[in-house]
Amino acid sequence: MSQRRAIVSVIGQDQVGIIARVTNILAEKNVNILDINQTILNDFFTMMMLVDVTEFENLDCLQHELANLGESLGLTINIQLAEIFKAMHRV
Repeated sequence: MSQRRAIVSVIGQDQVGIIARVTNILAEKNVNILDINQTILNDFFTMMMLVDVTEFENLDCLQHELANLGESLGLTINIQLAEIFKAMHRV
């Protein structure tokens, strides 16, 4: 079985614990983080993670849980299969 990868994006006002809270959800679901990049620009937080979702048939449950976390923190958190992400952002 080939590896399925997804992109997790997190955007919003910087605050303590964002990375910990997001990565805790991923760890609870046994999702391995393959790569991570985050930056803060004038108190504006952005993070992109490449994750292994090979064990997931459907990302809806994980998306729902991440979106709920985002809502509680005032952030936008999304997960999308890497191939879809690439197709949508092709120049």
